[in-house]
Amino acid sequence: MLPPRVLQTMSEISYGILVLATIVATGLSCTALLSQAVRSAPNQSWSKNFNALVIGASYVIVLVASLLLCIKRRVAVRLKLQRISKVHRAIDSGDVPKSVHEYITQEYGRACLVAHESLPKNSFHEGWGRPGTKHEGVHFRRALLDKISTIDDLAHFIIPSHPTLKPHARMLHHFRFILPLLSKDEDGLTPLHYFDSAVQLARNSARELIEHEFELGLDAARDIETRWVYY
Repeated sequence: MLPPRVLQTMSEISYGILVLATIVATGLSCTALLSQAVRSAPNQSWSKNFNALVIGASYVIVLVASLLLCIKRRVAVRLKLQRISKVHRAIDSGDVPKSVHEYITQEYGRACLVAHESLPKNSFHEGWGRPGTKHEGVHFRRALLDKISTIDDLAHFIIPSHPTLKPHARMLHHFRFILPLLSKDEDGLTPLHYFDSAVQLARNSARELIEHEFELGLDAARDIETRWVYY
């Protein structure tokens, strides 16, 4: 089976050869008939040769009619193409025959089912939220590290002279002046301690964060934001 591009090229070449052969055959027949009209005339000349005039006029009329037919066909096709909507619209049952509409509907439904069945189920990429959960499409490492700048902005809002954030500073050290504002749990740890641990994992761990670690750090960050917004 030849490729479609090769078939198209062969079709165009065949069409060109057919058109060229038609033109050559028509020219030869016209020349032969005209020469025959000249030879059969009493004076054997072009002057006052009615047969040659009729033959020449016939070929001219055929040529003009052929050109007009081609132009008419091309204009009709262009007008039909212009009437086709360039924007997407649903095909109603009245736009096409009933059998065609039913076939389109069946194929569309089949395509929707295939697309639905192709969706990932019970699978996920390491370090990303699982499909169908509240963390779907979330990159744990990036989302957790983005919380640092948010908390830093709140710290500067509470204490304008708060130190500038350094790229690899520990959270416990950088937010040490805000630490007394945070409540402690039964283990004596503040949300900042949990957030610092999660950030250290996100920064330095060779593996990606798991969902539990991300949620632990995210909950700690939200506790910090809630406490500081309250102040």
